[in-house]
Amino acid sequence: MKLSKFSSSIKYFFVLLALVAASAFSYIYRDIPSVSIANASTGMTSSVQESPPKAVITLPDFAGIVAQQGQAVVNISVSGTIKTGISAFPGFPQTDPNDPFNEFFRRFHAPLPQGSTPTQGLGSGFIVNSSGVVLTNAHVVANANNVIVKFTDKREFKARVIGMDKVSDVAVLKIDADNLPTVKIGDPQFSRVGEWVIAIGSPFGFENTVTAGIISAKSRTLPDEGYVPFLQTDVAVNPGNSGGPLFNTSGEVIGINSQIFSRSGGYQGLSFAIPIDVAMKVERQILDHGKVSHGRLGVAIQEVNQQLADTFGLDKPAGALVSSVVSGSPAEKAGIEPGDVILKFNGKLISRSADLPPLVSEQEPGTPASIALWRKGKVRDISIRIGEMEVAGNSVGAGGQDNEELGLAVRPLTPEERKQAEVGAGLLVENVEDGPAARAGIQPGDIILSVNQEKATSVKQLKSMLAKNKKHLALLIMRGEQKMFVPVNLG
Repeated sequence: MKLSKFSSSIKYFFVLLALVAASAFSYIYRDIPSVSIANASTGMTSSVQESPPKAVITLPDFAGIVAQQGQAVVNISVSGTIKTGISAFPGFPQTDPNDPFNEFFRRFHAPLPQGSTPTQGLGSGFIVNSSGVVLTNAHVVANANNVIVKFTDKREFKARVIGMDKVSDVAVLKIDADNLPTVKIGDPQFSRVGEWVIAIGSPFGFENTVTAGIISAKSRTLPDEGYVPFLQTDVAVNPGNSGGPLFNTSGEVIGINSQIFSRSGGYQGLSFAIPIDVAMKVERQILDHGKVSHGRLGVAIQEVNQQLADTFGLDKPAGALVSSVVSGSPAEKAGIEPGDVILKFNGKLISRSADLPPLVSEQEPGTPASIALWRKGKVRDISIRIGEMEVAGNSVGAGGQDNEELGLAVRPLTPEERKQAEVGAGLLVENVEDGPAARAGIQPGDIILSVNQEKATSVKQLKSMLAKNKKHLALLIMRGEQKMFVPVNLG
């Protein structure tokens, strides 16, 4: 009987010891994440709560983007001439316009031939239409007589400049080819600061070079470039990258690499791309209307800092302060005055003065717009009809189809040029390539007044005349103060 009680006590002691040990084990290992334990004999698994997994950061597949989109990126080489001065006669050295002898030669040896120097350049571009439409920068092809587009498979095509817009620095080229690879067009509005982007181009002539980085900022404005809300990146961009595409991680083009900010002339961590939606609007205007139009208010504006905000009674520094109004401009007609602070344009807030020019520029001339402005402590709403910006240097090529192109780059005369030439309308010849027009003696600076006795009023009309006449054209041109008919053989 005593032995039985002793045995029971022993049992109770070991049970208690086991409970204490289990409790101590649980306390010691309470912070160690448990795992699933499988019974080898039964295959049953007891699941215990696991700690959350750590986030894994993966880089985008740059190689995949290059493989899929890289074939639509092209190298562009250009050659042409630039004016270098005036010479009295062939072989005479160039004279500076400020040189006293320049006036002598101008008076006694007029007309003086214009001097010129051959130039060459490199850039990049990309195909947006399988029939051969290429986008690049306007500064890449400006003053170019010959433009060559080279593919990754080493095929080369001579391109013609359909048109270019110096305000946005966008040019549209055309090559005679079909079934070409094209890029995918994205929407830069959905891009975020800090996202990965890559550039493909030909820096220093090294074709199909790929560089990567991130979007550093959006809607940047540069000195003398206030009409484009640039995408700022830290992608390595150098001479030769100009005109090439900027891709997002989905392989879509969201910009055209255009400029760098540099003290050395090379890449220093700041590069700027034209948003692709801005470029595509330019392309559509050139292809559909034969010219590019930009909206205009006719005001000079400046930034509103804290001191100016306090002075004008604003709650915070925001908006675009009007410092002057151009006489006879749409702004003057609408009643805008110096000292007004433009707070909204067509319902969009103007946080900085730099926000206003791109919004106005993209408006179609002649359309109405609404402006909310701050004047003498009150908000006023006014309506305005958008004017048209006069852009010197914009040109649209007048090339026909197949082998019937004139080989000209022309643009409509500005109101000031029409007044100076004392003509009602006309097309200014900006550049002459090898072709029928050059063989007929057409020169840069000539004004085309009529085509087959019909007044030349637009590039679209000139193209239409080319389509109707397959063999001959009679162009009435104005050169200096003289007018003459020039026969052009299109055969």
